[in-house]
Amino acid sequence: MADGEKTSKLKEFKEIVSCAVKIMHQISLPDMRESFGNVINTAKITKEIIEVLKTPEMVKNIENFRFISENMSETSTRIQNILKQLEDTGVMSEARELIKSSKSTVDSFNGSGQDLHEINVAVKEMFKSIRTFVDELKITAVS
Repeated sequence: MADGEKTSKLKEFKEIVSCAVKIMHQISLPDMRESFGNVINTAKITKEIIEVLKTPEMVKNIENFRFISENMSETSTRIQNILKQLEDTGVMSEARELIKSSKSTVDSFNGSGQDLHEINVAVKEMFKSIRTFVDELKITAVS
């Protein structure tokens, strides 16, 4: 080994030792010890949480959440299918027409001395139509 290589290796070794001394000095500072303490406490808390998550009660709760999530997804799919069936059977368009008709009936009442009996009859017919519509919705939803 040449003298230049020995000097270079020696310099490199001195730098490594110097860095190690600086690191050791930093580790001995109170703030650093406090930080290590915080890391250790966090690790302990994390370990405790993991242990709690492994208990039969928590495993059951997590399983229940999964089950609820699946049921909600299935319910959403069923509702979408029901809405599609309602649209396909024309119930939705009938409902739109019923709403338009009801709005027209309400708009036609302008308070200009119209016979209250006629309004009463029109409102009763509207409620009968709504009842029929609700009954059709129930039948469609059940099917």
